[in-house]
Amino acid sequence: MVQSINTKVDLVIKATSFTALSDYGQIMIGDKGFEFFNDRDARQFIQIAWGEVDYVIASVMFKGKWIPRYAIQTKKNGTYTFASKEPKKVLRAIREYVPAERLVQSLGVWDVIKRVFKH
Repeated sequence: MVQSINTKVDLVIKATSFTALSDYGQIMIGDKGFEFFNDRDARQFIQIAWGEVDYVIASVMFKGKWIPRYAIQTKKNGTYTFASKEPKKVLRAIREYVPAERLVQSLGVWDVIKRVFKH
């Protein structure tokens, strides 16, 4: 069993990690970082200290009514993509530790299409 990097936990929520394949597990957000623990294989986990977060990217569709996925881009180890039933809760918890200028919104395909044809 892997040990958490967090000493205080703010949120634990079921989620899916999209690394090579879809992995189902739990996201844990706390004072030291963002963590994902695989439900089926304890050896598969992701731990990202807050100091390693370069950007948090959220796919936003239908004027913010639907956020299908969000990702954490790290300074050295690439980008990790996740989904959960309550993404706004996750993003609010992350916002406590990541500066606002590091939170990026990615427009959904339909929002981009609407903007293009609106003009």
